[in-house]
Amino acid sequence: MSLSFLGDLLQTITDRGRDLIRGRAQAPEEGDLSLACETLLSSRGEASGTGRALAILDRWEALDDAGRLGFLKMLADRYGPDPQRLARAVDAWRADPGPLTMAALHEAAEPRRQELIRRLNLAPGGIATLVRMREELFRHQGEHPALDAVDADFVHLFSSWFNRGFLVLRRIDWTTPAHILEKIIQYEAVHEIAGWDDLRRRLAPADRRCFGFFHPQLPDEPLIFVEVALTRDIPATIAEVLAEDRTPIAAEQATTAVFYSISNCQKGLRAISFGNFLIKQVVEELRRDLPGLDTFVTLSPVPGFAAWVKGEEGRPAALDQPGWWRDEAVRAEVEQALLPMAARYFVEARGRGGRVIDPVARFHLGNGARLERINFLGDLSPRGFKQAHGLMVNYLYRLPDIEKNHEAYAVQGKVVAAPAVTRLLKTAPKSRRKQG
Repeated sequence: MSLSFLGDLLQTITDRGRDLIRGRAQAPEEGDLSLACETLLSSRGEASGTGRALAILDRWEALDDAGRLGFLKMLADRYGPDPQRLARAVDAWRADPGPLTMAALHEAAEPRRQELIRRLNLAPGGIATLVRMREELFRHQGEHPALDAVDADFVHLFSSWFNRGFLVLRRIDWTTPAHILEKIIQYEAVHEIAGWDDLRRRLAPADRRCFGFFHPQLPDEPLIFVEVALTRDIPATIAEVLAEDRTPIAAEQATTAVFYSISNCQKGLRAISFGNFLIKQVVEELRRDLPGLDTFVTLSPVPGFAAWVKGEEGRPAALDQPGWWRDEAVRAEVEQALLPMAARYFVEARGRGGRVIDPVARFHLGNGARLERINFLGDLSPRGFKQAHGLMVNYLYRLPDIEKNHEAYAVQGKVVAAPAVTRLLKTAPKSRRKQG
């Protein structure tokens, strides 16, 4: 008897058993999701719990917008910590502070919805539905502040379930199944992929790479992916990376790996960090396969720059003129004014909580990269001009310096920048925000 036959047989038995459990669990609770959730929390058997969890998630998927919001509000209102149990645990700890009473207090303080979400995750495909549930929560969070506590519980659980130890790094290339490639087109968030021909240019040539993180419970859903160009030099513009008529080089001839697009794919996993692990592991993969690579750098957008510079005195008025970059004299005038302001934006400007303003900068600087170069007119796309007046930057990942750079940023708030950037900073006018 072959292993494949045994596998098929076991899967059939499992599916039929699951259908039976699901049917039994659904009937008594048809009209009340709250009752169904309480029953799930009180159940002891894993098999019955799986069926009940599946029934609840199926019914949640079938709800309309108002019904889904009602379910989320129910989680906020009825599934926090048990007040009486928590009070008893507090009293017990005060009377006898020690590791056992502290553990009991910690357990009592945990919201009941965390255990409910854990049990919902027992359902086949449960984790995918829970990620979509958090996406739904985002739609209502601004109008219903009580949902913030529910979101905090999702973040707490997802941070464990999507821990780096559970993620699988996979190379994505032109031989990857089409249903995954379609999602790469769909999820690309930095430089739009204009159909299959454009995707092929990014994946098929020898000097192109793409890697993504996948979760074992979501094998066909990339969580995050990075696109890499293998080059001889550090590029200053995205056009030279994505040019249709460029001449590819052999991968072995490359000395530089350029991370030019990083896209998070699942909105429901917002604030769950994957990117730092992804870049570091991809660097390891590339160094092992291509030992001739000695430079690892990004070509990154600057999504916060245009909004910031709008409030700065000294902002070139020409930026408001359509097509200003086509006039050589105007272009030179804007470049002379804009680059020093950009240096100050990255190195000195701070937002709420004293953090670097630009989100992409926070990500790479926090990972230990160095701000290497500011590229004037690096992105001539409408999005590039809207976000940053065409500006792009390179962040350099120099492996011996990553830990030192990270510590400088994390502990001292210091932005480690290349000499070319600090020279620009010396010519920048002092920051003076416009009034009104």
